[in-house]
Amino acid sequence: MKIIPIVWFMFSVASSALAYEAVSTLTDLMNLEKKVAEVSKKSLPATVALVSETTGSSGSGVIVSKDGVILTAAHVVQGMKEVDIYFSDGKKWLGKVLGANFSKDIGIVKMSEPGPWPFVNMGESKPLEAGDWVVALGHSAGFDPARTPPIRFGRVMSDGPGNYFTTDCTLIGGDSGGPLFDLAGKVVGINSSIGESWKNNNHAGVDGFSEDWDRLIAGETWGTLQMNPMANPETPVLGIGMGMNNGKDGVPIYRVEPNSPAAAAGLRVGDVIRFVDGDRVLEGTELQQVLVKREVGDKVKLGIVRDEVEIEIEVVLVKREELFKTR
Repeated sequence: MKIIPIVWFMFSVASSALAYEAVSTLTDLMNLEKKVAEVSKKSLPATVALVSETTGSSGSGVIVSKDGVILTAAHVVQGMKEVDIYFSDGKKWLGKVLGANFSKDIGIVKMSEPGPWPFVNMGESKPLEAGDWVVALGHSAGFDPARTPPIRFGRVMSDGPGNYFTTDCTLIGGDSGGPLFDLAGKVVGINSSIGESWKNNNHAGVDGFSEDWDRLIAGETWGTLQMNPMANPETPVLGIGMGMNNGKDGVPIYRVEPNSPAAAAGLRVGDVIRFVDGDRVLEGTELQQVLVKREVGDKVKLGIVRDEVEIEIEVVLVKREELFKTR
């Protein structure tokens, strides 16, 4: 008999930030437990282990189409052309590694056989909010024929930067590339990396797959995996160099990059940014944290001070890598 371990983690019955299910009574708790069980039963057959005999590395993935398209993390399949696919019942099949975007840590593998295969549907990651209940699966510590993938239950902790978000679902080695589900049983993220503690872990949003789908299916590989999200090639930027505020509120501009959105909008060296879309920013780190949660192509309204006069300038954000390609 197979055992399905469930880890109930950081449970709260009185949180006011629960976008999906408010839990304040025993009945609420029982209904929530029932939904988690339903999601687990539905998703287990489609959650697979990815093992490379060549590199000796392993991770997880999830099948999202009946013809065997598998979502995983880019770093799990790095350097691979083929990978062994293990199902929870111990059966093994061969998969072909297709494309990967390392900047978003997303990759795609395709089953070599046509199927049909068990699969789950993709959801959306952008609508996720702090407090949303989620269910994480993965072949923790590698494939183990004696058990099914452990199930971790938790909440979204924060969104951003970029395509990433965090949850308090416990992750360990082997979980990378495994799926994260909402309570409707749809994939909303892929396990990317363990945070500073097991209680705060990073996931790549499933919307990144939708945005890059054609390139991934075509087998393209691009991007750079960065531990520092501010240096991610796909981070949205203004195209400015930030100076020290010397104890004053705001972010002084000490450089405007040529051919940047900032230059096109008319920002100048010496301007001081104090507001972004009406929200106050006191220093450079706050400005960075605001921008990484925006999307490339977004228009942001900057409230700046120039020669002691307050003005507003609208700037269109661009990818960091696009900005510096012209240099």
